[in-house]
Amino acid sequence: MPMPFPEFDHPMWPLLSQVSRPSRYTGSEWRVPLMPWDGTRLRLCLLFPDVYEIGMSYYGFQLLPSFIRSMGCLVDRAFCPWVDMERLLRHHELPLLSVEQEHPLSEFDALGVTLQHEMSYTNVLTMLSLGGVPLRSEERSDSDPLVMAGGPGALTPEPLAPFIDLFCVGEGEAMLPPLLELLSETLGQSREERLRACSALKGVYVPSLVRPRFGEDGVSFDSEASLPVVRQILDSFERAYCPDDLTVPSVGVVHDRAVLEIFRGCSRGCRFCQAGMVTRPVRERSPDEAVRALLEALDRTGWEEVALLSLASCDYGGLTQVLEALADPLKERGVKLSLPSLRMDGFSIALAERLQRVGRGGLTFAPEAGTQRLRNVINKGVTKEDVVKTLDEVFERGWDRVKLYFMMGLPTETVEDLDGIVDLAQAALKQARRKGRRRASLSVSVAGFVPKPHTPFQWERQNSVEELREKGRYLKQHISDRALSLKYHEPEQTFLEGVLARGDRRLADVIETAWRMGARFDSWTETFDLARWLKAFEACELDPEDLTRERRESEKLPWDVVDVGITRDFLLRERRRAYAALVTQDCRVGCAACGLNCHGGVA
Repeated sequence: MPMPFPEFDHPMWPLLSQVSRPSRYTGSEWRVPLMPWDGTRLRLCLLFPDVYEIGMSYYGFQLLPSFIRSMGCLVDRAFCPWVDMERLLRHHELPLLSVEQEHPLSEFDALGVTLQHEMSYTNVLTMLSLGGVPLRSEERSDSDPLVMAGGPGALTPEPLAPFIDLFCVGEGEAMLPPLLELLSETLGQSREERLRACSALKGVYVPSLVRPRFGEDGVSFDSEASLPVVRQILDSFERAYCPDDLTVPSVGVVHDRAVLEIFRGCSRGCRFCQAGMVTRPVRERSPDEAVRALLEALDRTGWEEVALLSLASCDYGGLTQVLEALADPLKERGVKLSLPSLRMDGFSIALAERLQRVGRGGLTFAPEAGTQRLRNVINKGVTKEDVVKTLDEVFERGWDRVKLYFMMGLPTETVEDLDGIVDLAQAALKQARRKGRRRASLSVSVAGFVPKPHTPFQWERQNSVEELREKGRYLKQHISDRALSLKYHEPEQTFLEGVLARGDRRLADVIETAWRMGARFDSWTETFDLARWLKAFEACELDPEDLTRERRESEKLPWDVVDVGITRDFLLRERRRAYAALVTQDCRVGCAACGLNCHGGVA
């Protein structure tokens, strides 16, 4: 006898046939512990300002819900609906609901926004608006949820400051226990009282207590709270929380696999890399714990792929031990192992050898620059000999597909450096053919350089849209082999990313104006429109090129409200070493005196 078709009372259900990828909104995930709405001490919803398949590929959306549940709080998730679903929700006057509890965002005690990328800022406004939450902190009443934000964007909080009640500056496992405890204890108090109490916690930045002043010497601040806010971290990764209740998405996501963070931080000191600077010091998970956690995750979830997550997997001290321990269990389970992009050095050759035992796909490397001089400028720490030898060994061992990442628009870049990208790519393809890899293909991806805050290049001028487009075309024109594909990131998006990355609080009006003009999903090519943003800048009487200019070294910067642990003197010293093309050694070899007391890079 056929099963009766179930009745659905979800308000979005009648809309699903009218939108692209309706599976984004159906929920029905596996292994999601559903907590009772009533009787919990605090109700928190985590917001990811992009679509479901992007958000559920972010490790934090596996780690943080499990961690928060362990503290006895109700936690749910919400993702930004695509533009077609947003239109339908507004047309039918329906609110954005959380995934599991199916409650409007306005009914939670607090909302936690993850700021992974500047180009998602307008999506934050979309989610607040659809969720029934006033956009600006000053417009919210005591009955509205507190809007919190964390992630890399919290380290440069000013562009979103008017929309966020408090920023968590630091790692979630360190920040959330005292913060959620305080929020639970202060339920029923006024919004102002709660925010003032939160501002006394380490690592919490409350923008409403801080007033920026703009002058010829830059941005300064009048504050009722202590500034700068110091980034909070776990002092040891051995005590880092390891989720044992991973959520398995009901649909395919971008990174559809079990993931474990094997270590946090980076000791290499690449001068362009914000993540490598702000996540210091390096802290590792023990190999035994990593193996145990990964195998348990696979047995509980059934994923067919597993990834070891870090900024530079080859630098993990226990990597050889972990790969050896995983080789047979993964082979027995038919599970593939993947790693983030590999370094081009001798160790990667041995690593490639081991990867053959657990499945072989394509390999990704990031030389970043085409010439040795420019690699020294950015402190990549990879020589031409490393590049040649690594590629030679990779093709020798049977790989046919290799992807190389580069940047254009780096400080001191010349035409010779662009030619170096082409020369390196063509040389790699010749190496493959000499090794008999006749079907080899090489993919080259080139991104425009964005000078990010809290790095030695935070003072640099960013290339204009026209400069980046011309460089991209130059590279394209010099690639002729069909086995070699080259793609470069849209220069308009790179330009806006740079504006948002180094903006101050005046940028909030531009963000809201662009959003009201229709800006959505600005990191997606099909929805991005720079002309709309330029109109918003004009309407707010703000010149975007003023935010991509070179900054004076004496200038007071908008992100000085945050102390990430590394000193200004260190960043300036590294900037000068960059212009001299001098390499600074790995922190694990010798301390670079960045300001952190981390004993050579290891906590």
